[in-house]
Amino acid sequence: MATVLKVLGYRVVIYSNDHRPCHVHVMSAEHEAIFELNCPEGPPSLRESYGFRKATLNLIASHLQDNLADLCKRWREIHGDY
Repeated sequence: MATVLKVLGYRVVIYSNDHRPCHVHVMSAEHEAIFELNCPEGPPSLRESYGFRKATLNLIASHLQDNLADLCKRWREIHGDY
């Protein structure tokens, strides 16, 4: 598991043994959300959420979009194709 970004104090993680489609896990000790990145152009879309408020999810999605090129690049480095 590689932490590829920090957003609002949450870790954005790509698991090395994970599956397609291209996605990230956003997590803390109490919360987790999974966003599909929809590489290469986005926008990221929420797939699952456990414990996050909607307003926080919207802010996270905005940060993921701002960093989409780097996140897609990291996914390709770890997994190859999207």
